[in-house]
Amino acid sequence: MFERPEKGERAVLVHYGTGREDETLNEFRDLVASAGAACAGVVLVARDAPDAKYLLGAGKAEELSALVAETRADLVIVNRAVSAAQERNLERLLGCRVVDRTDLILDIFAQRARTFEGKLQVELAQLQHLSTRLVRGWSHLERQRGGIGLRGPGETQLESDRRWVRQRIKRLTRQLEEIRHQRELQGRARRKAAVPTVLLVGYTNAGKSTLFNRLTGASVYAADILFATLDPTLRRLEAPLAGTVVLGDSVGFIKDLPHELVAAFRATLEELRHADLLIHVVDASLPTVLRDEQRLQVAQIIRDLRADTVPQIEAFNKIDRCRAESGASARRHQGDGSMRRVWISAFTGEGLDTLQQAIGEHLAGDCLLGWLQLPVAAARLRARLYAEGVVRGERHAREGGWLLDIAMSRRRFETLCCEDGEPAPITCGGMPRPV
Repeated sequence: MFERPEKGERAVLVHYGTGREDETLNEFRDLVASAGAACAGVVLVARDAPDAKYLLGAGKAEELSALVAETRADLVIVNRAVSAAQERNLERLLGCRVVDRTDLILDIFAQRARTFEGKLQVELAQLQHLSTRLVRGWSHLERQRGGIGLRGPGETQLESDRRWVRQRIKRLTRQLEEIRHQRELQGRARRKAAVPTVLLVGYTNAGKSTLFNRLTGASVYAADILFATLDPTLRRLEAPLAGTVVLGDSVGFIKDLPHELVAAFRATLEELRHADLLIHVVDASLPTVLRDEQRLQVAQIIRDLRADTVPQIEAFNKIDRCRAESGASARRHQGDGSMRRVWISAFTGEGLDTLQQAIGEHLAGDCLLGWLQLPVAAARLRARLYAEGVVRGERHAREGGWLLDIAMSRRRFETLCCEDGEPAPITCGGMPRPV
């Protein structure tokens, strides 16, 4: 086998799709540039079904081999998942490293991770992906075992590598579970203090970090590249009508996000389910078809995370780059009168007042604050309210049951009531008062 270089600089891209250049190829080029590689050439592949040996067929494989030799490329990057067998076959044919879409995105995440949690999440995703691709690298490192009946080749290097990977995955999983527990405690403290949480979500490079910095005065790294920031950041924001809220910046989404990353970042992404409001940042400067496709991709990931019941505001960003609507004329309202779409520019600051007003309107009528009377039959709901950390006080009711002083969002309260099917019986006179 050839020696694998630590990092390739010149890459030949294999675009598996319609056989012609399109917006998907442009996004692929941006991903490659974000990883730090230069595009040396592109091979377009159009097949109904992938080839079992080379993925792209024998003819295209020979064309790719000639292009690699001509451009002296260090690696080949394929814009789709490649099996371990296909990867090995291509590497033998091409004589250079082969990287698929999952490897590419994992590499970008590894470069961008800055916090301890982010590095753990990326390492876990990389090891989970690597665990299915370990091959025999050395045959001379077999370990001999002594004793009668135990002599033989012993443990091969491949078996040792697999065992090390399994142990490391277990260790990382335990560490991330501890961090997830800490996040839950922090979230309970915020809910107990009745501080609403607003999260920015959206496709990568839609401008979430720039918007976050504009609204909060933070200095989160922001650049016109894919996945500029990965690590979640929380800051205080004063919203009209709602007062103090916690604004969070989340990792950007992308089409065909690797399953290993979704699993590794699940502790972070689950914050979406407990948020009181999601701000879906959309790149308004893109062509309509591509913009709508990205919106659908984000909506699908939100559904997969079971966060589609959280209220959302769509913030169409980068209106300074196009002739989109702006200001007061760009508002779109829901049936209840609250704004659901605003047009903004995080770069110039245009429309941010409208966005903050929309955040305040959504949150002002969503907070439940006061005494809640629960009968004895609602003991399970009482336990859940305590688990949420929203109970500020309790005393026994004269009629039996409990009186709980709670502060939480109306949406979360209704979700807890309906988790067992029918809502728990609650005395109307004891319902919390919206503030």
